[in-house]
Amino acid sequence: MNLHEYQGKDLLTSYGVTVQRGKVASTVEEAVAGYEQLKAETGTEFCVVKAQIHAGGRGKGGGVKLAKNIDDLKQHAGNILGMMLKTPQTPGGLDGEGKLVRKVFIAEDSYAPDFDACKEYYVSILMDRGSKRNVIIYSTEGGMNIEEVAEKTPHLVHKEFIDPHVGLRDFQKRNIAFNLGLTGLAYKNFLVFIGNLYKAFIGSDASLFEINPCLKTGDDRIVAVDAKVSIDDNALFRHPNLEAMRDTDEEDPTEVEAKNYGLNYVKLEGNVGCMVNGAGLAMATMDIIKLSGGSPANFLDVGGTADAARVEQAFRLILRDSNVKAILINIFGGIVRCDRVAQGVVDAYNNIENIPVPIIVRLQGTNADLAKELIDNSGLEVHSAIALQEAADLVKKFIG
Repeated sequence: MNLHEYQGKDLLTSYGVTVQRGKVASTVEEAVAGYEQLKAETGTEFCVVKAQIHAGGRGKGGGVKLAKNIDDLKQHAGNILGMMLKTPQTPGGLDGEGKLVRKVFIAEDSYAPDFDACKEYYVSILMDRGSKRNVIIYSTEGGMNIEEVAEKTPHLVHKEFIDPHVGLRDFQKRNIAFNLGLTGLAYKNFLVFIGNLYKAFIGSDASLFEINPCLKTGDDRIVAVDAKVSIDDNALFRHPNLEAMRDTDEEDPTEVEAKNYGLNYVKLEGNVGCMVNGAGLAMATMDIIKLSGGSPANFLDVGGTADAARVEQAFRLILRDSNVKAILINIFGGIVRCDRVAQGVVDAYNNIENIPVPIIVRLQGTNADLAKELIDNSGLEVHSAIALQEAADLVKKFIG
């Protein structure tokens, strides 16, 4: 689950991480009120207006503007609120439709009063699956696209691997600060900053923290000027306060609806709809579709307790995708009975008007023989298969 910048900064603040202060606003009037509060706190008329969407590169699309006075503030807030912001990370990139901006963050000018004495760094924390450890990735080239930095100047990107059983050690904090070239008070402040940042990462069950830029100010403070935060969905039951921050307006509406029905659904760009139980089987099914010449249109796991209603809803979700040319249902009946799924397929077919694509069904496991009998005797345009390769060959036949 992704958080907005202002939400991520609230989370970091609760762990003692110094962040760029600001006020969130949904209207120009709220932006003006937030600006006046911020001006009273900071003593400067300068502020930054930042669009709040779940995507990076907002500045490249015109979603981050510097306001030097209240008139600038009103103009920028009015222009950004309600715009369809296109960034390299929004759907379709800069050529796509973009994302609607519903909120802005009115942030302090962290670079004042001595801009020339400031220095930007890049700091992120995530899990490295290869080493089975957490890793802090950092660079002196902050404020830039880290992928470009890694490609053009890989020697400027450093990694510090952390044993999750031991945690971030003091010598590792010092090593990071040293590699960033920090000295004096900035060095000491960074040790506190990175320690609290790692505590926040662990304490919130995050899957990603990205601070870009992480700023050394003119008076040697270390400040998170931006905060990209992703929380592990599987850990949200431990953090109801974080789950309450979910912004479903920023998520794919089909994926949100699927979640409400207990379905694990991710839309892809292919032409074969998939309905499977179990993530491993789903991945294998997607592989066999690719090998047969097709391309999966979605990842859809109906879970181990699939009933007729859930199967029907899964059908409806898949059929909303106009790119789908065939649907492959691949169910292994371990916990779930195959005949129950088969009945769900038959009921869904009867309840949904005009299913325009062929349906291939492979059911193996508990009551698979009964399931095949149900499918074959239904009189519907549903094609049953026993072997996975047989199902893949049918997919290839129907998609051409």
